[in-house]
Amino acid sequence: MIFLDGSLGHELLERSKKKFKGTWSAQFLLKESHLISEVYDEYIDAGSEVITTNTYSTIPSYLSKDGLEDEMVNLIRKAGEIAKNTALKYEGKIKVAGSIPPLDESYRPDLVHNLEQSLEVYEVLIKELDPYVDFYLCETISSVQETINVLESLKRFNSGKPVWLSWSLEDFNSNKLRSGEGIEAAFLEAEQYNPDAYLFNCTDPDSISKGLIELQKLTNKKIGAYPNVFSVPLGWTLDNEIKNQVRDLSKDAFVEYCMEWKKIGASIFGGCCGIGPDFIKPMTEKLRNISN
Repeated sequence: MIFLDGSLGHELLERSKKKFKGTWSAQFLLKESHLISEVYDEYIDAGSEVITTNTYSTIPSYLSKDGLEDEMVNLIRKAGEIAKNTALKYEGKIKVAGSIPPLDESYRPDLVHNLEQSLEVYEVLIKELDPYVDFYLCETISSVQETINVLESLKRFNSGKPVWLSWSLEDFNSNKLRSGEGIEAAFLEAEQYNPDAYLFNCTDPDSISKGLIELQKLTNKKIGAYPNVFSVPLGWTLDNEIKNQVRDLSKDAFVEYCMEWKKIGASIFGGCCGIGPDFIKPMTEKLRNISN
């Protein structure tokens, strides 16, 4: 089993009482970067074996909200340094995942860039993260086209490090991507690039359960999941007035879902938005205990 960390941006914003808008988690790379290291340490204390770079919003679509597009390279490097330096304290026990996010809003397949636009941004992100990460984690991928965009970019610009691909599914017990496309269709496109693991993230846990049942029939590679604690209505963006809907996911329920996913065949577990160290700790303890 492999234990990921949980939410980073959501956790930082909650602790600092900052607005869930604008540059999202990238703002902590400009000021209060020590908080990022502190959150990493808490996840590691809770049992996480992988920490994820704070690069989900070090991309033009977020940085442009505060006129920070020219700082993209510097912020990616800083995010990589913080994660790598944290991992080094633990003498090889902690791996660093390089977060490769959607290039516009999350959960919005209608806003996915074309391949040429994507290559331009992903090239910078992939190459600048390379010195700091052990593998790349493509997160919250919402459509077949976005799958192709990110994997083609890694094929061209990755120096040879492993690639994990994580899709986001429709909420409310669905086994379809946010685009409405099926998991098998996305998988068949992805397999042409031979990623090393498949996951679902930032998604309703019931949808993840259905997705994993389908995914484990398609591959013998590692599969896994890291859910969130809310659903998003159609048309939601980080900065508009549409409100997401918080679901009632307790720590105990999160652990039970992870145990269910292990029975299905998952071997990678973690959390996304709203899942903090207090969720990760009982999950890692429970799964380690039942494996001993």
